[in-house]
Amino acid sequence: MDYKMPHRCPVCDHEMRITKLSCTHCPTKIEGEFSTCKFCQLPVEQLIFVEAFIKCRGNIKEVEKELGISYPTVRSRLDSVIESLGYRVEENIERQDTQEETQRRQEILEALERGEITVQEATRQIRKLGK
Repeated sequence: MDYKMPHRCPVCDHEMRITKLSCTHCPTKIEGEFSTCKFCQLPVEQLIFVEAFIKCRGNIKEVEKELGISYPTVRSRLDSVIESLGYRVEENIERQDTQEETQRRQEILEALERGEITVQEATRQIRKLGK
């Protein structure tokens, strides 16, 4: 059976290290202290997101469809992965709000087009965005 390597100690929650490697073909074994890649240390839910993001070639609309989540959720999960990999997320809050408003406006119009909401409801939701 193929088990996933734990990356955190179940006793003290510190980082775990690989100390022994063995070849799947011959009897070669190597002992030492080896670290894993940054991606290997991501939690399962972040790995699933990264896989979908790559599969969709970074197209946020496609990631939304693939995972059934909204634009702000995609952005939030992407920021979380970036931080987990050890990078700083720099945000221009005004720009992000504008992008999120544009995305939400588009979602409202698409729902109207599909007949999921009425013209009055779409108008109410779009007006609410501007406040």
